[in-house]
Amino acid sequence: MNVASLPLPAKQTAPTPAANSARVLRRLFMTLYLRGRSSRGLKKDQAPRSVAKLLRVSLLVYFLFGLLALTLLHQPLQLLAIYLHASTFMFIAMYVAAAGGEILFNKEEADILLHRPVAPAALLQAKMLVLVEVSLWLAAAFNITGLLIGTFGSGGSWRFPLAHAFSTVLEALFCTGCVVLAYQLCLRWLGRERLESLMTTVQVLVAITLVLSAQVLPRMISRLDGDAGLPVWSMVLPPYWFAAIDDALAGSGVVRSWLLGGVAVFATVVVFWMATQRLASHYITGLQQLTVTSSAKPTGSVLRWSKLAALPPLSWWLPAGAARAAFVLVFAYLMRNREVKLRLYPGIVPILAIPFLTLWQGRSGAGNGFIITFTGVFIGMVPMIVIGLLRYCEHWQAADIFRIVPLAGPAQLCAGMRAAVLMLMAPLILGMVVALAGLLPDPASLTLLLPGLALLPVYAMIPCLGGRATPLSQPTEDSKSANRGLQFMAMMGGSFALSGLAFWMSHLGYFWQFMLVEMLAVVIAYELMRRALARTPWPSME
Repeated sequence: MNVASLPLPAKQTAPTPAANSARVLRRLFMTLYLRGRSSRGLKKDQAPRSVAKLLRVSLLVYFLFGLLALTLLHQPLQLLAIYLHASTFMFIAMYVAAAGGEILFNKEEADILLHRPVAPAALLQAKMLVLVEVSLWLAAAFNITGLLIGTFGSGGSWRFPLAHAFSTVLEALFCTGCVVLAYQLCLRWLGRERLESLMTTVQVLVAITLVLSAQVLPRMISRLDGDAGLPVWSMVLPPYWFAAIDDALAGSGVVRSWLLGGVAVFATVVVFWMATQRLASHYITGLQQLTVTSSAKPTGSVLRWSKLAALPPLSWWLPAGAARAAFVLVFAYLMRNREVKLRLYPGIVPILAIPFLTLWQGRSGAGNGFIITFTGVFIGMVPMIVIGLLRYCEHWQAADIFRIVPLAGPAQLCAGMRAAVLMLMAPLILGMVVALAGLLPDPASLTLLLPGLALLPVYAMIPCLGGRATPLSQPTEDSKSANRGLQFMAMMGGSFALSGLAFWMSHLGYFWQFMLVEMLAVVIAYELMRRALARTPWPSME
């Protein structure tokens, strides 16, 4: 047989190595997001296989918040688009700012990936796409009601769902690109020496900006009518750009909307290109530098904290032993560990800013007393949030040593952690009270802060119940960042309920009687919780 006469096989187009690498990396990071980075207690057959299954509770809550769009049922389509994009921008940016540091900069994965022939752009783009995909799930849950209103409501259009879906995807890409770009610029301009502290600063600034935006945009929207529109300066706000896409494709179609929609598309393309291509090499450099083990620093500060724990009144609360050692350990991590600071400080800054903004807006209104009471309750909850976040640490495997030492349970370790957090928060809370006094026309109204501040010991004890808040003992899972908003929303609801009760008692003239009953309840509750925690054994490692 003549070999030359045999038919040649059909030519097949194989995927390029770059395409294969990008696909594999994205699937890898999505699997890490769904299953977590810890193998402890992991059962493969029970692991979530999709974002919807993993975040079903979060998605339900975002959907319920999206029902607020029903208040815009008879409003112009432009107003609906601005509201949806302003809220979506806040939710996406808050999630990306919280989860970005954990997903983008992880020392463990650098030991595996950095020596492989992986292009920096492919590695960074895969991580960003995971952030974008999760952001879009959250955005979709929130926007379902708005899409229905924009389609079937007054002034609605069948083109609105298509236009809004397109603009929301662009918005997610823009938010993710902005956060990543901020990290890369820090790496390029300041280098490794100041990167660690600056990463925390960047997230804090992003968090403050989001809180301010959340306060400014609703006021602007409430003033919008069909004729006057928004002020000209509002055009510099990114949510307005993406809302202009909806108005251009499914609304009025005015020239200004087309121009601002073009700005949104151009800004998204530029930001995402710079983040994934132009500055990708700086991301890899920074990841390599973060894995470099720096030389040991003097332990003088640790010795000072140890001496501080041995002095009254801390020595009365923390007897020599595990409790005092936990105090020094947690305080050292709070002051010196980049990963803990990166998660903690950006998380509490918005919570500390909200009472000030709320009080500033309502300081001259009739509901000023309720706002002050609400502020006190909110401030008192800050240590509970900090203790909840201190459960997570990149060195969580080292916490197994707690089980080796002769301790019946985590009670003493939790006591040391509470002491460290309360000591760190005490000057901050005192400074907030002094600052609030400057905002109040009558300083005597500061007494309305007492109902919330009196609950501080109970709030600090709540996360420790059941031994769940053993310090620095749990791995930092990327997927848990999306659920932190749920805890924040639940705390907001509890704060409103308690604030309403305290303000009502004050209005009826029974404030000090209420305080006496509350203090008695706090003492009893704290003692019962302390005894329950003392009897709590070590939780299962499964």
